[in-house]
Amino acid sequence: MKTWDVIIVGGGIVGLSLSIAVRKRGTRVLVVERGEPGREASHAAAGMLVDCAAETPAALQPLASASARMYPEFVHELQNESGMHVDLRDDGTILFSPPEHVYERPGFSAASLLPAALSELEPGLEARNRPASYLRERSVDPRALVAAVLEAAKHRGVDIASGTEVSTLLVANDRVAGITTDKTSYAAPVVVNCAGAWAGQLAPLNIPTRPVKGQMLAVVGVAHGPRHVIRAPEVYLVPRSDGRILVGATVEEAGFDKRTDAATIHGLHQAAIQLVPALREGRMLEAWAGLRPGSPDELPILGATRIEGYFVASGHFRDGILLAPITAQVMSQAITGQPSAYDISAFSPARFQL
Repeated sequence: MKTWDVIIVGGGIVGLSLSIAVRKRGTRVLVVERGEPGREASHAAAGMLVDCAAETPAALQPLASASARMYPEFVHELQNESGMHVDLRDDGTILFSPPEHVYERPGFSAASLLPAALSELEPGLEARNRPASYLRERSVDPRALVAAVLEAAKHRGVDIASGTEVSTLLVANDRVAGITTDKTSYAAPVVVNCAGAWAGQLAPLNIPTRPVKGQMLAVVGVAHGPRHVIRAPEVYLVPRSDGRILVGATVEEAGFDKRTDAATIHGLHQAAIQLVPALREGRMLEAWAGLRPGSPDELPILGATRIEGYFVASGHFRDGILLAPITAQVMSQAITGQPSAYDISAFSPARFQL
């Protein structure tokens, strides 16, 4: 029977990025995905690379900032290896927020965007008199990103097994021996659970992730749509270079239900039109829902478990796209016993007695 050095359970952006990082270290890697690689939370994400202290838990800020800095090189390498274009944009973000929060965020200039400057940056904005500021954030198209990561992983010799659900971790003498799926078994001395919202379904350890539903839509055919990402408390808009404008997103505790609700989608659409009236001219291209992997304390779960050889990299909630590069780096170092410049002890599975 063929064996691998590392098996990664879950073929989303985190699992695939980690597979490349581990493969670079000369290990034989297998990614096992229950469905189609990259088609769950990664496919549904908006791709805002939010690196803002006021919106990121303090314990997570060093990793978030590091990962945001890694993105240009991360994307450049993926494009070279995959031959595919990844839509990484650096036009920045216009953020509407309560007045007391405007000057508290790192990266903001003392001169908040006044109505005149705001009308120059985004002429189509209706909310001219609301407090707004500019952040030098990037955004990326997660669908293009995942496609490139998958192709790069294959190019590097990562094996992919899709359409097979992992049910049990194989353990012998208190250490990992592999996994059992609904079709077969795979052997490896190291297994990494990157199954996102489904991470808790892999026995014997109950990884405490849960699905947090987010509904979104995309609008096309807007002649003068926004150039910047626009974030407001009620809705956000994320433009793509191909003309799509993403509108999102809800945060719902709805279990594994990925159905969209017409009234909810309509409400998001109307909120977007109130911000940018030109969106009324466009047509709705699609609406969808994704399941973000939440954790009890809203922090990722990263590191080794009490079972030797069994690691977890899940619970990224709304930051899976942002944190993919740094997660791949720190987890590949943890798996191979290499020192890391980042302390990930705050994210250890041990905090949940795992």
